[in-house]
Amino acid sequence: MPETPGKPAPAEPYSFSRRGRSNTAILATGGWLAVLLVLWLVLDAALWLTVLLALPALPALLDLIRNPLAGLRISRNRIEWFSGGLTGEADLSEIDRVRFDTRWDLSVRATLVLRNGKRIRLPQEATPPHAEADAEFQKRGLRTERHHFTAF
Repeated sequence: MPETPGKPAPAEPYSFSRRGRSNTAILATGGWLAVLLVLWLVLDAALWLTVLLALPALPALLDLIRNPLAGLRISRNRIEWFSGGLTGEADLSEIDRVRFDTRWDLSVRATLVLRNGKRIRLPQEATPPHAEADAEFQKRGLRTERHHFTAF
């Protein structure tokens, strides 16, 4: 079908997904637990301190065991996301812009700013790499913004 001048070609549906069990998560969790084991066995750290320091690793261990699926789908007129039991959707016509915020930990968070002023934060685990997501939103005629190291 020939492209009409001044009107972008309809974008193909886009889909992104990832699992909670990744090599990075396995290495980070295993590394932290190995450090705690060394603290306890080699450096003779108190058991209560070792257990206290192990508590932050529990959510990571649960994610490694459950291996939840998270992702994002963008069709011609709708965006849908899912992360574990959380799901959401919005019509592309309702979205004024998509805001990408770089945080101090260098992670990038995506927020849908709707025409009525409401903001919907996309789950970080369901969001594709920001350059890829930015390109997909722009293909669909949505304005995107980049903000570095700001509180939103």
